[in-house]
Amino acid sequence: MLIIALLLFGIVAGGVAQLILGHSMDEIDWTTAVVTGLLGSFVGGLLVSLLAGDGLDLRPSGLIGSIVGALLLSWLGGMWARRARG
Repeated sequence: MLIIALLLFGIVAGGVAQLILGHSMDEIDWTTAVVTGLLGSFVGGLLVSLLAGDGLDLRPSGLIGSIVGALLLSWLGGMWARRARG
C-alpha cells in the first residue's frame, strides 16, 4: 500500500512542480510530470527524510522533499529542452 501511495504522490508532485513553474492546468505535460514527480519523489523525498532522521516512513519532510525534487527536475528539464531548441 505504501508503494501505491508513493507512486500517486510522485505523480501529484510532478504536476504541482509544473504549476509552481508557471504552467496552467491545461499546459501540464503529464508524461513529464509523472517522470519528474517519481524521480524527484524518490531522490528528494528519500534524501530529505533521511537527513531529517525520519527514516523511510511517510512524513511531511519527505513529502516536501518530493515536491522540491520534482520542482528541480522539472526546471532542469525545461532548461534542457530550451537549450536543445536553440
